[in-house]
Amino acid sequence: MPRMRNLALLTAALLALSACGTPDAPPQRRATGEMAPLPPMKVFAGPQVTRPARPNPEIARDFLDLTFMLESGRALPVMTRFEGPIALRVLGPAPASLEGDLARLLARFRTEAGIDIARTPAADRANITVEVVPRATLQRAVPEAACFVVPRVTSWGDFMANRRSGALDWSTLRTRDTVAVFIPGDVPPQEVRDCLHEELAQALGPLNDLYRLTDSVFNDDNFHTVLTGFDMLILRATYAPELRSGMSRSDVAARLPAILARLNPAGAGRGAAPRPPTSRAWIDEIERALGPRGRPAARKRAARRAVAIARAGGWNDNRLAFSLFALARLSLDGNDDVALAAFLEAASIYARDPATSVHGAHIAVQLAAFALSSGQPQSALAIVDANTPAVVAAENASLLSTLLMIKATALRDLGRRTESDRLRADALGWARYGYGDPREVLRRADEIAAIAPIPAEPAS
Repeated sequence: MPRMRNLALLTAALLALSACGTPDAPPQRRATGEMAPLPPMKVFAGPQVTRPARPNPEIARDFLDLTFMLESGRALPVMTRFEGPIALRVLGPAPASLEGDLARLLARFRTEAGIDIARTPAADRANITVEVVPRATLQRAVPEAACFVVPRVTSWGDFMANRRSGALDWSTLRTRDTVAVFIPGDVPPQEVRDCLHEELAQALGPLNDLYRLTDSVFNDDNFHTVLTGFDMLILRATYAPELRSGMSRSDVAARLPAILARLNPAGAGRGAAPRPPTSRAWIDEIERALGPRGRPAARKRAARRAVAIARAGGWNDNRLAFSLFALARLSLDGNDDVALAAFLEAASIYARDPATSVHGAHIAVQLAAFALSSGQPQSALAIVDANTPAVVAAENASLLSTLLMIKATALRDLGRRTESDRLRADALGWARYGYGDPREVLRRADEIAAIAPIPAEPAS
């Protein structure tokens, strides 16, 4: 790839694509003036599941840390799960996309994780209630959460009545019988799907997230948003007949080697190389850096401290890369050299591990935008083509639409107008799933079209 030049252009391109950036001037070009009405929404046909390639002893350690700890770091005394068939019902004004996404997810639970779960219309028979509430209502109650899961309640009203009591404390459970998942309905279809995957997986199994994981939704870095092969293996092991609710960590640990040898024979007989534990200090700095509160300068300092902690701990893995990614995103306010250096170092770390290909794609979209903005459409094409398969496998429609919009603009600048128009229509179809609101879809498309410089008029 040609070395990127003109860091001022990098900042402009990245700000246009950053979730926290907005363009300061009207777009130079519009991509969508001739594209109304929008094409139909596109959806993924089915999961591209890859079985975990890591050694079983390493997966066993992950299973225990996921199952016997909460995200706060508090230990859980016993394992809990549902015992017997599981019935699920849906309440509230569900968006149209929910039915198909939920049906596909429940089918995956049955076939990949071996869990006996099905829909029911009967309130008195439901073990899991999925209730759709307005996002503003949800965030007034739990400001930090996009969606969440709680035990021992059957509705939003039940949750509000009991939220300050000890009834919702997961550590007091000895088995799971009644659980509620609350998700917003007035968000893009992809966000609804992502909430279904993460929260239903936690309703059924692990309650913890681990930043060290590269191949799982059980990680607060949010690069994986649909359940992976690793996640389904963890759920299948959770419901293995050798285990039951009420077992201690040591009881489960004694049975896991045989369970994983049966469920994941490819990981048997291989030694584990466990990563150093993730310190609470690093987690706190990452949460300060990426949380909604705090001034930009304070958040950037927190990201720098997270990078320093990761380097001092010798974590030359996805945790260092994520620290650098956070620093880069927070440095798009004028620290061009810092942002570019951090993005490139994070990309080099992610590139060393096939399990972090979608992580690298989040950085690649930034670099492709810069290549486009600096008049290098061929480089933009190469970057997009190299990263599209990982994004499709991860079923990330919003990221896919952005990559395809960049490619369509690059093709237009190379004079390949027919290909460009066809690809832009595909991109807008994916954007309808990823971003939802047609106005947001069109705004994104216009931003990306504006990245490329307008060719100079020929001299008369």
